[in-house]
Amino acid sequence: MPKIHFVNSKKIQEVPENSSILRMSLRYDGELPNRCGGGTCGNCVFIPEEGVEFLDNVKPQEKRKLGEELLEKGYRLGCQTFVTDGDIKISWDEEIRKQVVKRKLDKPKEVTSARL
Repeated sequence: MPKIHFVNSKKIQEVPENSSILRMSLRYDGELPNRCGGGTCGNCVFIPEEGVEFLDNVKPQEKRKLGEELLEKGYRLGCQTFVTDGDIKISWDEEIRKQVVKRKLDKPKEVTSARL
């Protein structure tokens, strides 16, 4: 089973594969900041320090809330991110959290169908 190392709270917890980062933080008191659990508030933003290859793919809601700039820097949302099959180490920063919380959601891209 993979382990999540919550750097800020100095806690390390073994978790089942394909576990939500936020749910595991709540269950084992990892202290990852949170509020909504649905990707709209941005409180659970974190940066993977190790094991990024053991995280699942970025979700559309993360793209909308974090934007390209923060995603390119590696930031993710704990409520949208799952640890797959290896150990990870994550941390969070209060200034980045405040930035993300204030950020409005990007509008979803409209899908248009071409007429033949």
